[in-house]
Amino acid sequence: MILQVQDVEKSFGGIKALDGVSLSVGENTIAGLIGPNGSGKTTLINVISGFLRQDKGRICFEGKDISSLLPFEIARLGMCRTFQLTRIFRGLTVLENMLVSSNMQNEGLCQLFFNRKKMIMQEKADELAAGEILEFLEIDHLKYEYANALSGGQQKLLSLGMALMADPGMVLLDEPVAGVNPTLANKIFEKVMLEKEKRTFLVVEHNIDILMDFCDMIYVMNKGKIVASGTPGEIQDNETVIDIYLGG
Repeated sequence: MILQVQDVEKSFGGIKALDGVSLSVGENTIAGLIGPNGSGKTTLINVISGFLRQDKGRICFEGKDISSLLPFEIARLGMCRTFQLTRIFRGLTVLENMLVSSNMQNEGLCQLFFNRKKMIMQEKADELAAGEILEFLEIDHLKYEYANALSGGQQKLLSLGMALMADPGMVLLDEPVAGVNPTLANKIFEKVMLEKEKRTFLVVEHNIDILMDFCDMIYVMNKGKIVASGTPGEIQDNETVIDIYLGG
């Protein structure tokens, strides 16, 4: 398993947002995380990615305990994420957003002062890689447009492209198709499917139907706990899940 979450707890004041959450995600798979509003999904993603520190429990990525690491340290190990509210640099062009997300940013200023030639070569390679990803996502015609001029769906694609630009082993997607029309939503997940050969995805999404079509495994959260897990077919027939969503 590339990701293992073991008995994780997180409280805010007297409210327990995560109550003994455990899950595991296999390599080169797409795992979905669903549940009603306030069930703890985004809190769990924030804990896994280091933006929140759990109160109890353990998180392992590729066999390494990342429970106490900061977000940038986790990213350097090969886990990147997107956010529920799209986080892009709106004053930069699409291409500039991609280049900012490159692994080259980890090299530091030393390259600038002591190995300028290598840095120039890396910049050219990054620009080529960015162009390939933008073409893959079918937004390469927008690469010189400013990000604030993009539609909501195009910004979602750019956010995914920025995550892929870092070439992570795993990507956490927090509502990647929220507010996106169904045709584009399917296109985004089709792109994720194609990437599954290279990396692993854990996806938080309210659009349950689309997860049923694309996920290998689905976890269901309610009131801070994992209450069900299984394949899409198993989840669709799970009485606990039906009760949660239909109020039975």
